[in-house]
Amino acid sequence: MTRIKRGYIARKRRTKIRLFTSSFRGAHSRLTRTITQQKIKALVSAHRDRDRKKRDFRRLWISRINAVIRENNKKVYYSYSRLMYNLYKRQLLLNRKILAQIAILNRNCLYMISNEILK
Repeated sequence: MTRIKRGYIARKRRTKIRLFTSSFRGAHSRLTRTITQQKIKALVSAHRDRDRKKRDFRRLWISRINAVIRENNKKVYYSYSRLMYNLYKRQLLLNRKILAQIAILNRNCLYMISNEILK
């Protein structure tokens, strides 16, 4: 039987993984076994954090809206939850991202919206 020289496909697979982890530090970009482990870990983290990012941004928008609304009505207790309740009751469907942008860029507009809802 003739000798079969392996390695082309395996080397191709390893170099593909090495290109993925080339920016990692130390053994994480040099040793084949740790390279594969770090690639799996990186992809798991990326998948988990894509969902996490959505949650984090929603929390940020809510806290921004709440801060601006509470700042406006110091005499009458008015909060984010009451604002959202009144928005839905009036069927004004503004999402939290847009409300947060309005709160940052044009506070008076958000104050006008909240005052209109209260009437």
